[in-house]
Amino acid sequence: MLRILGSRKHLCDGWSRREFLWASGLGLLGLTSTPPTPLARVQGANRPAPRFGQAKACILLFLYGSPSQLETWDMKPDAPEEIRGEMKPIRSSLPGLDICEYLPRSAKIMDRVTVVRSMTHPYPIHGVAYATTGVPHIDVPMELNPRDSRHWPFVGSVVDYLTPPARRRRDMPVNLALPFPFSSQRTGEVQRAGPYAAWLGGAYNPVWTEFHGTATRPMTKRLGEQTLDVLEPYVGITADSRLELASGATLPADITLDRLNGRKSLLEQFDQARRDLDRSAAGRDHGRYRSMAYDLIASERIRTALDVSREPMPLRESYGMTLFGQAALTARRLVEAGARFVTVFWDEYGLAGSAWDTHWDHYPRMKEELLPGLDMALYGLISDLNQRGMLEETLVWCMSEHGRTPKLKNVRGGGRDHWSRAYSLLAAGGGIARGRVVGRSDKHADSVADRPVSPKDILATTYHLLGIDPQATILDRLGRPMPLVPEGEVVAEMLA
Repeated sequence: MLRILGSRKHLCDGWSRREFLWASGLGLLGLTSTPPTPLARVQGANRPAPRFGQAKACILLFLYGSPSQLETWDMKPDAPEEIRGEMKPIRSSLPGLDICEYLPRSAKIMDRVTVVRSMTHPYPIHGVAYATTGVPHIDVPMELNPRDSRHWPFVGSVVDYLTPPARRRRDMPVNLALPFPFSSQRTGEVQRAGPYAAWLGGAYNPVWTEFHGTATRPMTKRLGEQTLDVLEPYVGITADSRLELASGATLPADITLDRLNGRKSLLEQFDQARRDLDRSAAGRDHGRYRSMAYDLIASERIRTALDVSREPMPLRESYGMTLFGQAALTARRLVEAGARFVTVFWDEYGLAGSAWDTHWDHYPRMKEELLPGLDMALYGLISDLNQRGMLEETLVWCMSEHGRTPKLKNVRGGGRDHWSRAYSLLAAGGGIARGRVVGRSDKHADSVADRPVSPKDILATTYHLLGIDPQATILDRLGRPMPLVPEGEVVAEMLA
């Protein structure tokens, strides 16, 4: 089924899927929704600044669980061993910017990117929602509940909402997320918050793909005393593995186009009979879902963009034959085909507390599972975009929700816990400067020593480069004007 929300059972307002399908008459397509709200109006002065609107599209690479700044972009080789750890720095193509030895391919492209070494905020929890929305505060109950009414809209949802009709394609969604609905492949019933449209309504949640394929490498995952042996797609997948819109976006075998058109006719008659609902916000929201569903069923463009088998194998291999690498390649193809905001998650798989959440087995996992896959995907994407002449108009972020503790834990394989006082991210393209380092952490990567940058500043910069005024406001579900990014400012030092 085509999942617009990540929930398998209930929608973000508590509606069941059955209730929505009854209300919308879309049992064929299995679409989900949140309660529609009155349309917001956009306010805010349009004050053009350098690089305003240079990016036509954005690819967000989100490393859930958070990589260590000390083993990626901000190594401290002169720190004590319990801080610097066992990995060594190597030279990169940008003089003065040494990075981790397990990122040799990425080292070749550092002259094309900007690294921020002074990210900071006060919430060392898995606050994907805090990192990717304008919400002013986050706490654990919010982080574990996408339906919490305090949430704000995901950045991709805001871009979707504010994209004018002239920039839309009926056969390609504005806002997509890969490789599967967020937090849906981990143990446990609780789903994590983050990439949802909140008060904008479910019609503006990302359109998700699902992974169909075979992993090639076994991994043993640990969460405290719990262990789980899995085939890990983020380490390796077969060449015939693929990402697809879920089965609801294609016709079942027993549904012909004539039958589909007949159902569409019945739906139109049904809609005519309930004009009062159609005039309401609920009808508008459901109508957008219905239109999107039919468009996606007929869209050869999106099916072609998702088909990475059309790419030469050497190019595919340059991204890495992993789930993250092939999803990054798919993101490039989607942007090339007209998508405007594509998010690729390196998500938990099999066991909660996995992905980049290295409380245990830090060094074995960084060496064998995490850094090699990131290295290839990042190198493949930046190099590919650059060679195709797409990098200058495609904004790329590689980021997470926080960093990791400077001091190693004395556990098997080492461990680093959550740390949000100082961490790093990487950006490229779409108006971002080439070969630049912004900010500085102290000698132990413990605190920011120069030019603190918050996640809200990154969001403001994203909106700016996509041609959206960060000072704009949109109406929430109560009709109150809410700023896109409270307290966020464009990071001018990052701009070309």
